[in-house]
Amino acid sequence: MSPASSARPGQIVVVGGGLAGLRTVEELRARGYAGGVTLVGAEARPPYDRPPLSKRLMAGELADTTLRDDLAALGVGLRLGETATGLDSGLLRTDRGEHGFDRLVLATGAEPVALPGPGRQRFLRTLDDALALRARLRPGLRLAIVGAGWIGAELATAAAARGCRVTVVEAAAAPLAAAVGAEVGAQTAGWYEAAGVELRLGQPVESVQPGGLALVGGGWLAADEVVTAVGVRPAVGWLEGSGIALDNGIAADEQLRASMPGVFAVGDAAAFWSLRYRRRLRFEHWDVALRAPVVAAANLMGGTDTYDPVPYFWSEQFGRMMQYAGFHGDAERMVLRGDPAAPRWGACWLASGRLVALLTVDSPRDLAQGRRLIEAAAAVDAGRLSDPGIPVRDAARG
Repeated sequence: MSPASSARPGQIVVVGGGLAGLRTVEELRARGYAGGVTLVGAEARPPYDRPPLSKRLMAGELADTTLRDDLAALGVGLRLGETATGLDSGLLRTDRGEHGFDRLVLATGAEPVALPGPGRQRFLRTLDDALALRARLRPGLRLAIVGAGWIGAELATAAAARGCRVTVVEAAAAPLAAAVGAEVGAQTAGWYEAAGVELRLGQPVESVQPGGLALVGGGWLAADEVVTAVGVRPAVGWLEGSGIALDNGIAADEQLRASMPGVFAVGDAAAFWSLRYRRRLRFEHWDVALRAPVVAAANLMGGTDTYDPVPYFWSEQFGRMMQYAGFHGDAERMVLRGDPAAPRWGACWLASGRLVALLTVDSPRDLAQGRRLIEAAAAVDAGRLSDPGIPVRDAARG
């Protein structure tokens, strides 16, 4: 890692008041950076944790997910409730003014995709979104959730537990099809019915209307509340014409450097070059927002560290813990590990005889061992990998 003595004085501006932005500031200070730091965040709230919004907060177990109460201790100039609007060399423009910088970190995250139509649709992206929605959940409420992805499933879990009449509408043939493929996602469909949630697959939505959803094909789904959970897009529209290269987000190299000198990108908005997978990747995972700033901070201070993770995320839904490590976009085959009807099972993706991704259900040991095999780029025996009676680590060849 780069030594703190490599710190260069100057003004660093971090755009984005989420976990990635906060962690960048924390890492800079932890490494001894003594220069000025300004944190610009579009939300009026200080940085908070997003994963609990659809889990513990929605279930009523938490009221707030603020990450730290002592931001002043970081010696950072806070500019909350201020939205970035443009960028020139050495100058950030916002809706409230301008900020000069020597180096800049782009951590503007992502924004939810909306559906057409004049009806009210809620999202589950911000703390304010979550608190407003939680206040509406009550026994008998007709809740329509569009999208059976991670957020849709987690919200359905919490809402059903609070007595809501939940219907999840999904355009794909299976839950989680976009995330892990229809074959694996289909194994989770039965979880909805068991929880008292109606799941409508292969049903695209035409528009959100007052009182419910207009469905493609002429159908109608009445609802008291509609939550759209069909994905997010990187919040980079404000960078158009700035000279920053965009490629499904802010194009960054393996050191998280953007195309403009002195500018770095982290978090949901960063599409970084992965040496491991030989392609540009962008993830909307908590783990990325937590760890990428370690590399960015080192390189802001003159280092040459590389960011090349085995991506990781988790989801708690319908009483199960799902964990995923790796990237299966270039996989050549998938093998199930165990029986999906059993309490614990998994799915493994292979390429060139090596494990490249692993999904587990209530099997944290399998996940941990599989992640190490992926990191080591170890060749594996598919037959042994598919047998839940054999530890994942023992599926390695040689």
